[in-house]
Amino acid sequence: MSSVQKNKILVANIGSTSFKFVVFSMPDETFLCKGGVERIGSQDGIYSYQKMGGIAQKKTCPIPDYPTAIHMAFESMMDTEEGVITSMDEVKAIGFKPVMAKGISGTVEMTEDVLKAMEEIYTLLPAHNPPYVNAVRLFQKDYPEIPCVGTFETAFYDHVPEQNTRFAIPQEWHDKYGIRRNGFHGASHRFVTERAAEILGAGNLRMISCHLGGSSSIAAVKGGVAVDSSWGMTPQSGLPQNNRVGDFDSFALIYLIRDLGLGVEKVEQMLMKEAGLKGMAGTPTGDLRDVLKAADEGSVDAQMALKVLVKNIRNYIGQFLVELGGCDVLIFTAGIAENNPWLREAICAGLDGLGIELDLETNKTAPKTEVTLSKPSSKTRIMLIPTSEETIIARNAWKLLHQ
Repeated sequence: MSSVQKNKILVANIGSTSFKFVVFSMPDETFLCKGGVERIGSQDGIYSYQKMGGIAQKKTCPIPDYPTAIHMAFESMMDTEEGVITSMDEVKAIGFKPVMAKGISGTVEMTEDVLKAMEEIYTLLPAHNPPYVNAVRLFQKDYPEIPCVGTFETAFYDHVPEQNTRFAIPQEWHDKYGIRRNGFHGASHRFVTERAAEILGAGNLRMISCHLGGSSSIAAVKGGVAVDSSWGMTPQSGLPQNNRVGDFDSFALIYLIRDLGLGVEKVEQMLMKEAGLKGMAGTPTGDLRDVLKAADEGSVDAQMALKVLVKNIRNYIGQFLVELGGCDVLIFTAGIAENNPWLREAICAGLDGLGIELDLETNKTAPKTEVTLSKPSSKTRIMLIPTSEETIIARNAWKLLHQ
């Protein structure tokens, strides 16, 4: 009798009210299925599931909590017709992409010590760390025989030059309290830059990677190594996010809290949930589709929000052009970059003199697949590369468990 082949990696992506998953067969990284649950905690939760080559299934039903969502996912994966595994014994690991932990980076098994290190910085990542810690503990409780392995989003930036990680703060704050610049979206930036190098057959490329989605960031990469990032210390920094502030003057914060009497909790909530595109546009959400709709209907505030977003993206591209001494490849990836040709055009407008020449017609008609968007004469190759953070997470989990 042959033993069960433990060659499946389940990649779990955790949100505050959502759970998405992808299953790979390893080590060849074959995609088997994907699915997700939205609106966890409501009576009208949305569940979706799709097997490779199959028809996407979606249903609305009560999904009261995370255990229910997780069990729904495993039921689909083991379904006699649409499933991709026969038992949980085939799952080698559950892979996660946690954001940050105190004093820990890279790819590690999500032990209790690691979870406690994530808990220590809840104040810095209130929208990210709590749901991840809770979800990992649920998996560990229900499936204790399956290791949980996380690749922290900071890992891609472990070799950024120190001068690019520093704030101009008292040395004690840096040394004693760990106040420094970090980087996030690491799995996404790693995937698209490695893919670009593979497509172009070159290794020592200067690349600027633009991950533009519900949250957005830009990374400067040289020879496959991140050298700079648009992020500050937390995911509340950098570019304007859907409903998070992005870069913001620290003394404006003090003024709001102390002089105007808004208080820490009120200001924290506003900067985390009511700022960004949502706050500027005055729309119900910061989803770019909502902002675009309002802008098209004549909202001056929504139109300004779009201008601010484009301006900030261009600022970081300019900064990284200087940092890298030029750019061989400019990459667009993630939801709003992939689905909005107008945004790519606005970002690249007027940059011909810097060697960034977008082919306007190709940009308008390009499919949402790997494609070159630049003119043949462009010194910088402009590429659209759909990201696959899950591939990086699965790859890293498999590698860790086979060291």
